[in-house]
Amino acid sequence: MPNTGVVTRRQLVPFAAVSATYFAHIGFFNPYLPLWLKELGFGLFAISVLTSVQAATRLFAPYGWGWLSDHTGERVKLLRYGATAALLCACGLLFELSPIALGLVLLVMFTHTSSMMPMSEAAMAHLVSQGGAFDAKRYGRVRLFGSLGFLVTVFLAGAWFEHFGMQHFPAWTILSLLAVTVSVWLLPDIKEAVSTSDVKVAIWPVLRQKPVMWFFIAAFFHVLAHIGVYVFFSLYLDALGYSKVWIGVLWATSVIVEIAWFFTQSKWLHRLSLTAWLVVSSAAMTLRMGMTAQFADILWVLLLAQALHALTFAANHTVCVALLSHYFPGQLRGRGQALYTVIAYGFPGMLGGVVGGLLSDRLGLQSVYWVSMATALIGTLASYKVWRLHHPLEKFPGAH
Repeated sequence: MPNTGVVTRRQLVPFAAVSATYFAHIGFFNPYLPLWLKELGFGLFAISVLTSVQAATRLFAPYGWGWLSDHTGERVKLLRYGATAALLCACGLLFELSPIALGLVLLVMFTHTSSMMPMSEAAMAHLVSQGGAFDAKRYGRVRLFGSLGFLVTVFLAGAWFEHFGMQHFPAWTILSLLAVTVSVWLLPDIKEAVSTSDVKVAIWPVLRQKPVMWFFIAAFFHVLAHIGVYVFFSLYLDALGYSKVWIGVLWATSVIVEIAWFFTQSKWLHRLSLTAWLVVSSAAMTLRMGMTAQFADILWVLLLAQALHALTFAANHTVCVALLSHYFPGQLRGRGQALYTVIAYGFPGMLGGVVGGLLSDRLGLQSVYWVSMATALIGTLASYKVWRLHHPLEKFPGAH
């Protein structure tokens, strides 16, 4: 059932802390993991495979944790376990490991971290959904702390690695996961109500609905287009001669506009329907990948392309969370969020990482962005189908 009480700022502060520390970890780990692996001597294909381990865990871990959290209501306790286990596992990065051993360490670590955001988002969606309406303003104000955390570490790590080298990457991983673990243990130990009824809440009838099916297709291709950024962007910029400081600046540009969007989204989202924003964000992604493929050697064009992140990620993410809250209410919330992670991040991450590695190895890194542009276009067409199935949809709930 949706939350019908008044949610205070004090209740949301712990979730802001979790978001800030988690994305602070992601802010240095994802952009600089490929460069660390490159310094260890791995080739492009090996780097793409190892970075795709994160996506591989998203094929099974989020849904497993989501199912468990839906059936026990113990999202906070599961978050605490996941963060602590990931921290202990990350200590293995301090040792000199074979490629297989390194892959196993990353596999176990990501199995626990990949479940954290779906469970946290599900718990927060429960808090910010009042009377069945998703409160975009409250959600955006909490989520922007994650963007701030990302921004801080992507800047600091870029400058640090530029001056001291990549050898401190494992230490950064451990310290950032320590911050995540502390913030998770500070969450209030709240257990959500679990139905005692013998009636099982099935998820398949929801998945068979045409709008839901097309929504997941759109999400799959939209995120698949992003893999060119998530996995190969730092390597692409490095190959073009950008310094690690500039690599950090370009990553930070996307996060700055992301923060601006999350902070002000309640002013814009009500102007279009949920599904119309889905179309706009996918179309913007098509443009962004085309600009990145063709004009990456022109700094101001690349900065503009990165600025489109406000639409391609921030707007798209809020809309997807709101639609998921609509499609998967109550006992389905955790599994709905987890399915989104599996379908929109797990499969695209695996496919994009491996295929992107083969493409970049044979045709160069630029080819990845032309393919990303094509997948973004497919995502736009799928988003249009969702819009057609929903239209006319009420304006964004809770956006005022």
